[in-house]
Amino acid sequence: MKTRNSTFAFLLLAFIITSCSTIKKTPRPVVNNGTYTPAPEGPTVKKLGPYVMEKPEKEIAEKYATILNVRKTDIRNGRLYKFIDEWMGTPYRYGGLDKDGVDCSGFVYTLQQQVYDIQNMPRSTNLQINFIKRKYEEELKEGDLVFFDFDGRQFSHVGVYLQNGYVVHASTRRGVIIVKLHDPSLYKYFSRGGSVMVEREGEEISSGR
Repeated sequence: MKTRNSTFAFLLLAFIITSCSTIKKTPRPVVNNGTYTPAPEGPTVKKLGPYVMEKPEKEIAEKYATILNVRKTDIRNGRLYKFIDEWMGTPYRYGGLDKDGVDCSGFVYTLQQQVYDIQNMPRSTNLQINFIKRKYEEELKEGDLVFFDFDGRQFSHVGVYLQNGYVVHASTRRGVIIVKLHDPSLYKYFSRGGSVMVEREGEEISSGR
């Protein structure tokens, strides 16, 4: 029993360490018995047919059109903006994965599951970066991931690009918020962005929506 408890504690600690933090180091590759274990090949969309984009409620469309400074008709993905609205203001908690507290990679992980039906998005930023098709900044589209190098540590923070230069992310100080990518406190750490590569019905596509 003692050995089983020790194993559980070790696995729990490993999970927390590999989640997003602005002060963590990028973990080394996993090695089992001297053999390198690569990351999964890529996330997959649930095989329930084509992705269904729900129409947003009027209040949601008006609210986020104002926040993003776009037309109300530009707010089309009701699933995305309803999710953001429900999580907005959730405090940051390192290793967190619920509305009592969430970290940046946990927020992205949950958003990809609940909004875009992606089943196996990795939990940590250092693996999420391997699942994107890199784009130039001006090519970014709603739903793309954006990565940042905080405290000199590569890919230590992640958010989701929205529209008109805005991103949503779990800030360590302010929790889940929407900010301009070019916000001086954020943009200087911007590293790269791109669309999540997914596979649907055997066809590899970009979820860069």
